[in-house]
Amino acid sequence: MSGTATAVIRRGMSGDRTLATSLAVFLMVSLFLAGGIPLAHATDATETDPVDTSATVLEQEQQASRLELQSVADEAALAAKALSALESDIAALRADQRELDSKIAEAASRRAELDQKIADGEQSMTGLSERQNSVRLSLISRRSVLAEILAALQRIGRDPPPALLVTPEDALSSVRSAILLGAVVPEIRAETEALAADLKELASLRQAIAAERLSLASALEKNAEEEQRLASLASEKAALQEESARRLERERQRAEALSVRSSELESVIATLADEIVALNQAAEAAREAEQERQQQLAERLERARAFAAVAVPDKNRIMPAYAFSKLTGTLFPPTAGETLRYFGADDGTGHTLAGEVLATEKGATVSAPADGWIAYAGPFRSYGQVVIIDTGENHHVVLAGMEKIKVSAGRFVVAGEPLATMGQTRFAGSAALSLASERPTLYIEIRKDGQPVDPRSWWRDDMSSRKASNDT
Repeated sequence: MSGTATAVIRRGMSGDRTLATSLAVFLMVSLFLAGGIPLAHATDATETDPVDTSATVLEQEQQASRLELQSVADEAALAAKALSALESDIAALRADQRELDSKIAEAASRRAELDQKIADGEQSMTGLSERQNSVRLSLISRRSVLAEILAALQRIGRDPPPALLVTPEDALSSVRSAILLGAVVPEIRAETEALAADLKELASLRQAIAAERLSLASALEKNAEEEQRLASLASEKAALQEESARRLERERQRAEALSVRSSELESVIATLADEIVALNQAAEAAREAEQERQQQLAERLERARAFAAVAVPDKNRIMPAYAFSKLTGTLFPPTAGETLRYFGADDGTGHTLAGEVLATEKGATVSAPADGWIAYAGPFRSYGQVVIIDTGENHHVVLAGMEKIKVSAGRFVVAGEPLATMGQTRFAGSAALSLASERPTLYIEIRKDGQPVDPRSWWRDDMSSRKASNDT
């Protein structure tokens, strides 16, 4: 006997107010486990359709897959943007690289021009140096003539010619001096002009040579700096281009992986959708089959009730001949005896009795008061044997205190069919009732929708006038 049944029966014997709910749950479970006939009253328990559960699980998986697909699509969109941005960056880097290559080529061309200019300058400087040496040698070669002329000029300066009107001798000397000067001065003037021109040319050549050297040095320095800067930029651009190419390859691989994952998710979602449709169809078919089965069962039950209304009940039937709620005032008690305690009386433990206690004869036979299914049959601690009958319409009859049971759980019994026999004395479990008699006692309880009700309304009128030993 299960622990649930133990608790239910123990609380029923002691009048516990929570017996109603526990007993109803126990009876429903017992019927289900025992494989009882699934009547309309036995279908109140909450059941979970495995097909609906599977469909719900698949729908949850489908929703999760859709969310993941949306996430993958968002990542793919971001990856596409990143790819576009990287391709734009690489195109810009390539354009910059081409521009740098062009500038490097221009710098190389300028370097070649400067090298040619330097070579031309060196050649020009060579010619200027030769010209400078030529002028210098010319001046050196005319040094003696110049010295004579300068000496003559100095003498003239110290001893100027005399006036022509003084003496004849002086006049003669003046003429001679004039003749000499007339012959020498033009040549001296020519030599002087040539010398001045040569000196001026020499100074100009020296200045030109110095300026050309400075210009070439500055141009070479700037060209070297420009070449270094361009080389540095070209190296940096090449490194950026390589890094961008690597990033572009990674993003492409990521985009391909996302595309594959997206395709897989779309396939999974389509498969789940097909499975959900199939499960929904199976669930609908199962529901229709269950409705048809319930309808057929209801029709059979209605035919049985109609037959029972016009004919003598068949002892071989497998369902109650009459609705239990319609049998009030028509049932015989399970056995003959004297009622010791009625429904609602004090049970001797401070609680009200949920049924009634009947004192029987030793070895008396206990019969089924109405048609029904045996929901439970077996011993319970010191309370003796216990039988619970499901009489339909959410009614149950509980019998306890017997010694031997003749039926088993899951069996259908008809009214008046022997269920058990009483013992020689009452069981120790009934001692809590503080009964003075030691006769065997049968505990009877009727429940509707899990709540105990007064059994007296079901007994025949000639049975309801039985008097208890304590006049209650």
